[in-house]
Amino acid sequence: MRVLNNLPQADLRTTAAAAIAAEQAGYDALMTMENKHDPFLAHAVAAVNTDRIELGTSVAIAFPRSPMVVANACWDLQNASRGRFVLGIGPQIKPHNEKRFSVPWTAPAPRLREYVQALRAIWTTWQTGAKLDFRGQHYTFTLMPPYFMPPSMGQKMVPVTLAAVGPHSLRLAGEVADGVRLHGFCTRRYMEEEIVPRLAEGMARSGRQRQDFEITGGGFIATGKDNDAVARAFEVVRGRVAFYGTTPAYWGVFELHGYGDLGRELNAMSKAGKWNELASRVPDDLVHLFAAVGTHKELPGTIAERFGGLSDAINLRADAQSADTNVPPDVIQEIKRIATPFGGYKAAW
Repeated sequence: MRVLNNLPQADLRTTAAAAIAAEQAGYDALMTMENKHDPFLAHAVAAVNTDRIELGTSVAIAFPRSPMVVANACWDLQNASRGRFVLGIGPQIKPHNEKRFSVPWTAPAPRLREYVQALRAIWTTWQTGAKLDFRGQHYTFTLMPPYFMPPSMGQKMVPVTLAAVGPHSLRLAGEVADGVRLHGFCTRRYMEEEIVPRLAEGMARSGRQRQDFEITGGGFIATGKDNDAVARAFEVVRGRVAFYGTTPAYWGVFELHGYGDLGRELNAMSKAGKWNELASRVPDDLVHLFAAVGTHKELPGTIAERFGGLSDAINLRADAQSADTNVPPDVIQEIKRIATPFGGYKAAW
């Protein structure tokens, strides 16, 4: 199993030291998110200050950016890191696109399909010199004068992973992407019964093999050096489950476990402004379904039980407050020994 951590984004002057420390601690990859900060800038700093650790976005919001803009950023980061960059993109939801980013909203799955195809067409033109001729319903790219073609450094094509929640996006990820980045609002049973079958349907459409496709995430982690620290992390996860549980799009997970009424209650409380009361409605047993819980010593076993055989990679800091980032290197190595189906990205020209 690959073990991930988050890259600091708030102050780029701290990014290099954090990236070096994560590489020395044995982490496999460093991720950035797009909530308060740009998801690409921190990777530029990390790329030139590390040698081995993978770098990736989890995730960059796709539709506010042209695929050409994203292609440029990824090309430069792939060159700077000497082939260690992985792009993760997602659509976000309609209100954020229209009211936060001020971009038009259309059905996300068809548009994301073209987005991935366009990225690969652009990169192929830059690598091989072939004429750029991508024509789709949402994106058209047919102009690429030599003056605007960045030079190749002979790196592999950037792998593309997709954030996915619903059945359409899960099938799309399995069909066209190199991996999927699952939401933390997820249980093992939901992965087994709803997520993995949809991904398999998508992979069957394109003849993709499971060992070439990485499944990242699908739950939370609550850990710490002792029971008190674990208890604090557990309460943070409880809060995250309550917060995400207010959103109807996520209620399928609740429904599967017989908690549909809880989702509707949380939604009503959020509309009434009772945000500080949400967590009190989430029982301990439900939190345990969503998370691997245990001290550092217990963590490899709890991760294997919660994620084993399903997820290929987990982020020990998927939520900045829910996981102890000072996990000892020997524990990281033990987690990495958990067997997974994923064998490596096959992205190639």
